[in-house]
Amino acid sequence: MIKLKSKVWRYITEKLQDEKVLHFTLIDPDPIKQTPDKAGYIAKIAEEAGSSAIMVGGSTAFGILDDTIISIKENTSIPVILFPGNINGISKHADAIFFMSLLNSRNPYWIIQVHMLAAPIVKTYNLEAIPMGYLIFQPGGSAGFVGDVNLLPRNKPEIAAAYALAAQYLGFKLVYFESGSGASSPIPAKIISETKKILEIPLIVGGGIIAADDAINLAKAGADIIVQGTFVEQCAFKDRGMKLKKIINALTSSKKQHEK
Repeated sequence: MIKLKSKVWRYITEKLQDEKVLHFTLIDPDPIKQTPDKAGYIAKIAEEAGSSAIMVGGSTAFGILDDTIISIKENTSIPVILFPGNINGISKHADAIFFMSLLNSRNPYWIIQVHMLAAPIVKTYNLEAIPMGYLIFQPGGSAGFVGDVNLLPRNKPEIAAAYALAAQYLGFKLVYFESGSGASSPIPAKIISETKKILEIPLIVGGGIIAADDAINLAKAGADIIVQGTFVEQCAFKDRGMKLKKIINALTSSKKQHEK
């Protein structure tokens, strides 16, 4: 019998049990944004600030994925998880891959067809696959445009909650709520709280989270993992992650206090 690896998933679930809420850093392997060396530096600062994992990926890719991941792994000791924007977002150098279906896309390619193409590559690379339901909200950004998404409204929490519950029933281990890179504001906390009333699997929230209060409010509403990308890239060079460290520390303490 073939035994499937679960090292990264076990790491995530055990840390969630202990810390209640986690912070992941998203790094885009886009040379227009930064070189692999700079990506490695950003990841190092993120780990020092308390980020629990590095996600690597974006809506587009320009051929430096392997070099970016190698640089990140040379500078950190936390898991590197692929967050692929397409089939070219797979690398054998990562520790795991979020094998995610874009559930509210209009195009079946993003829901299942690309997964059929990617599955043999993931198996060949012996990557740990973590199945995740991926949902994009207004305004959507590049991810919404590229993924041909029927964007979820920000004033209808019941729709988001129903999608998330469907993802759980389909067997996904995680649900990811995304408002798009560079969004002017995060997903409303009301959507998170209504979803967590019925969702039993971990909920990841990303997009537009640039203020400590926003991150803390999302955690209090029920978000299990907070993802920041653009913010981390900026503060890594501005203050060596000091502001990020304060946010991560506040996240953990606020969630523990809220659950007492």
